[in-house]
Amino acid sequence: MLDNLYVDGEVSADGHQWSMAAYSTDFVEKVWPLTYRGSPLKKLTAYPSEGAFDVIARPAGGYIWDRCAEAKVSFRSYGEWIDNAKKLGEPSKARVKALEGKFDPFYRGYDLDYPDVKRTERFLEEVARFEKEGGMPQLSIVRLPNDHTYGTRPDKPTPTAMVAENDLAMGMLVEGLSKSKFWKETAIFVIEDDAQNGSDHVDAHRTISLVISPYTKRKFVDSTMYSTSSILRTMELILGLKPMSQFDAAATPMFNSFQAEPDLTPFKHVAAKVSLTEKNTEKSWGAKQSLAFDLDKEDAADDLLFNEVIWKSVKGANSPMPAPVRAAFFLPKYATKPASKD
Repeated sequence: MLDNLYVDGEVSADGHQWSMAAYSTDFVEKVWPLTYRGSPLKKLTAYPSEGAFDVIARPAGGYIWDRCAEAKVSFRSYGEWIDNAKKLGEPSKARVKALEGKFDPFYRGYDLDYPDVKRTERFLEEVARFEKEGGMPQLSIVRLPNDHTYGTRPDKPTPTAMVAENDLAMGMLVEGLSKSKFWKETAIFVIEDDAQNGSDHVDAHRTISLVISPYTKRKFVDSTMYSTSSILRTMELILGLKPMSQFDAAATPMFNSFQAEPDLTPFKHVAAKVSLTEKNTEKSWGAKQSLAFDLDKEDAADDLLFNEVIWKSVKGANSPMPAPVRAAFFLPKYATKPASKD
């Protein structure tokens, strides 16, 4: 578990760029605020995320799959940089040429009505196929997006239910890989593309992150200060890839999370301890607001309003949402426990 890791991105537009390229271009940084969270300007131009405006949004150093192609490292995308098919069962399409033939066309990308558990089941079907065929891509990019939630939109799963289902899918994925023949050579890096201005007591960029492998330290919290670029740098070192930008080149590798001797004991996922079928009602706090939110794609809803709806759904209607924290620095001992007023 990593309790001192921060995303480099602010929102999905630059967050996906940072997650795949350790960089976000000047164009992306200037355009995303114009079309963010339901701005009227979104009718004039697309949101610069995941392949939109690729000619000018693409970083000079390319994306991690470009570095893989350069180094002859096999790769495959599951839901990242993909346009979903209009109907389930039909093949999706890659948004950029570099991913054509290098993605699973039947893995569902961002779609809040499609359970993350089904995404994991599809991915594990692929793992089983690779076991039969003898080899698995050296890099797999797997997307589990439903922790975005529907807010408190009536008749949709509650935020608690959706995040729990997202956690369950992640646990199933880890268990499945840990029982495969590839486990002894596998490392799983888990991160959000952005923290969406979260109500974190340390900083609004701090996020949930895990690194899972036979070679990672079990029951260990690594409080080294890391970033999105640190994860990419670590992956590059494992795969033998060149850095994509000055940021991953200079990032701290995650040496402290690993150990020399492997522990090949398989993981076993934990069942959800809350209801996965709990639904919002018309009386849920923020229900009308959630109906008005555009949740068909990322970042079309106002982040502060959306965060408040989720906060009150989990913490209670009478619990005020704290303001985002902007920390220039902090002491690691405060990472897992709020600092005192002193």
